[in-house]
Amino acid sequence: MILYGLGGLLLLLQYPLWFGSGGLVAQWQLREEIETQKAENAQLRERNETLAAEVADLKSGHEALEERARRELGMVKKSESFYQVVERRPVRSP
Repeated sequence: MILYGLGGLLLLLQYPLWFGSGGLVAQWQLREEIETQKAENAQLRERNETLAAEVADLKSGHEALEERARRELGMVKKSESFYQVVERRPVRSP
């Protein structure tokens, strides 16, 4: 009988260690969240580096600015001819 009481007391004392707010389960969850956040930070850091390089490129030269104007705004030079190719779509019958 005393042995069961001591075993129960031991389990009762172990509960906060495993499942409490600072327990091992909470630590495992925090480690997973930290790894997820590190991965997200790495992606955002890479994106920031790309954007910083693009900003530096736009500030330093006219070629990048011209390329962006052509791509995003459809601009052409006065001496150029612009051709737009439109693909035919098959006609659907109702």
